[in-house]
Amino acid sequence: MNRTYKVGIIGATGMVGQRFVTLLDSHPLFTPVVLAASSRSAGKPYAQAVGEKWAMTVPIPDYAKNMTVLDAENDAAKIAAAVDFIFCAVNMKKEEIKALEEKYAKLEVPVVSNNSAHRGTPDVPMIIPEINSDHLAVIASQRARLGTKRGFIAVKSNCSLQSYVPLLHPLKKFGIKYAAVTTYQAISGAGKTFETMPEIVDNIIPYIGGEEQKSEEEPLKIWGHIENGRIVNADGPVITSQCLRVPVSDGHTAAVFVSFDNKPTKEQILSAWQEYAGEPQKLGLPSAPKQFIHYFEEDNRPQAKLDRMTENGMAICAGRLREDVLFDYKFIGLSHNTLRGAAGGAVLLAELLAAKGYFL
Repeated sequence: MNRTYKVGIIGATGMVGQRFVTLLDSHPLFTPVVLAASSRSAGKPYAQAVGEKWAMTVPIPDYAKNMTVLDAENDAAKIAAAVDFIFCAVNMKKEEIKALEEKYAKLEVPVVSNNSAHRGTPDVPMIIPEINSDHLAVIASQRARLGTKRGFIAVKSNCSLQSYVPLLHPLKKFGIKYAAVTTYQAISGAGKTFETMPEIVDNIIPYIGGEEQKSEEEPLKIWGHIENGRIVNADGPVITSQCLRVPVSDGHTAAVFVSFDNKPTKEQILSAWQEYAGEPQKLGLPSAPKQFIHYFEEDNRPQAKLDRMTENGMAICAGRLREDVLFDYKFIGLSHNTLRGAAGGAVLLAELLAAKGYFL
């Protein structure tokens, strides 16, 4: 883990791309050497290309301001020659994203993707680093399919999952029968601010395109297993979901209801959360929260505004655990959707890949 890696950010002008730009300022392992976006931004200094679209609460880092933005598609070979791996967070059609990511992989560049396009590809690992780091082993099969030695694609899961899957995972030992989840999702998940999404003020929008399908199906891939060079989804548990867009800048909240084959006590659930640690904690990765799950005893916590930045926005927050009249238990989960749920989660995945030797 002592060596450093040269990194490209593909989609650097978008909201997630901006988050990558800030997170990689003075990162101990990763040095950004390329910022790329669409042809509209190519050729301009980064600060000019972003302009008034800069949505972070901190200024553009000095290193990035005058970097010339490259064309993500037409400059791919040039970018591939300059970097050890790339982060990819682009706003394109699904098939275009799949083609772009495979193009870089076939240029022998590992791709750490925040996009959804390849999440369903059976030999592309979809990773929550604390939960299913063992799925990285499928990369060998993907490289064989792509005909690459170094290049591959690894993706992170949907931002909504981070507020409940990490809280359900330590409870699987009790046999989860089924769960119902309602997510209350921040506008930054749509790449918006209150200025660019005025219709959300004093409002809730009860639909986010494609989100409920992802929220119900993606956990089954995360809990799946590798068989014959592909990830086979788990059979269960069944998760039903509704996903709402709410007037919150950052932080996805989930109301979770769950029933078990072997109902645990409240104390057993709290202990399972408190004691749970994954590979990032064991390896001491730079972006990993020291305590993965933080439980709040107060009745009115966790709150997005107060708690989304717990452990630099990389922890999972929980609260209001209690028995239910229909299910066995109910509780509230919270995660920062552009840190743990997007760019931060991708940086943590990249740190895990580096520690496991996948960038060599």
